[in-house]
Amino acid sequence: MQELDTVQIQFNNDDLWVLNIALAVVMFGVALGISIDDFKNVIKQPKSIFVGVLSQFIILPFLTFLVILILTPQPSIALGMMMVAACPGGNISNFMTHLSNGNSALSVSLTALGTLMAIIMTPLNFQLYGNLYPPTAEILKTVEVAPFELLKLVVLLLGIPLILGMAVRYKNVKLAEKLSKFLKPLSIIVFIAIVVIAFSNNLDVFNNYISHVVYIGSGHNLLAIFTGFVIAKFFGLSTKDQKTIAIETGIQNSGLGLLLIFTFFNGLGGMAIMAAFWGIWHIISGLALSLYWSKVSSKISVV
Repeated sequence: MQELDTVQIQFNNDDLWVLNIALAVVMFGVALGISIDDFKNVIKQPKSIFVGVLSQFIILPFLTFLVILILTPQPSIALGMMMVAACPGGNISNFMTHLSNGNSALSVSLTALGTLMAIIMTPLNFQLYGNLYPPTAEILKTVEVAPFELLKLVVLLLGIPLILGMAVRYKNVKLAEKLSKFLKPLSIIVFIAIVVIAFSNNLDVFNNYISHVVYIGSGHNLLAIFTGFVIAKFFGLSTKDQKTIAIETGIQNSGLGLLLIFTFFNGLGGMAIMAAFWGIWHIISGLALSLYWSKVSSKISVV
């Protein structure tokens, strides 16, 4: 197990640049579906938006930190958990919310606001909790992650595509909708490409260590979904909003997490494997939950 804190997933720099551009294009595609009205909806449903942001950017990172203190996983695995928890919602959360008969308008608004907030909150949460836990703080000292460089990359991957995508939609809605239909499905393709390229030359590492993150990763994801649902229920939100916030909290942009890991940590074993597993698992758990809620909603409407 100790090797996980030193082993690195080898990743070609040219491939890394290509995938950085690909992720930026994916985020541009997501932004094509976001309008100024989605930000105005924050004013119309402030309570639901507040709960969604609280769950995703405050409660989840904090609970992740508590779980790490209790389980004391390998430092590199702990850093992987912190990275995933610090990332904004995943690009397929809107589709899953629609499938589960949740509040699609709330989901889109949270995606818009979450993407914007992640420019600051992702580096902030990662640095905060990474430095609060001594074993991970040691790795951060060794790697010497410059907060400004981390912020700069997040801005390039999230902020600029968000502005450009919204600008295109503002100028030409029809063009934005056509491009969005083509680009949105790329999110899953890009993540799969990241995993395949990253681990194609490191299958021995993946096979040897994947078992160490299966239970922690799946449990962490279920905790995120459960946290979103319980927080929304605690604040008295509707069933639709509870489902929406559960999905938004449990579906994280692990593709962004992986690219940050390869850029700043040279594919550190535990971090990379944790983020890769989460990205695969949250698609499975999210779709399963969405299909379940869809069937439950259908039975209720028939009755």
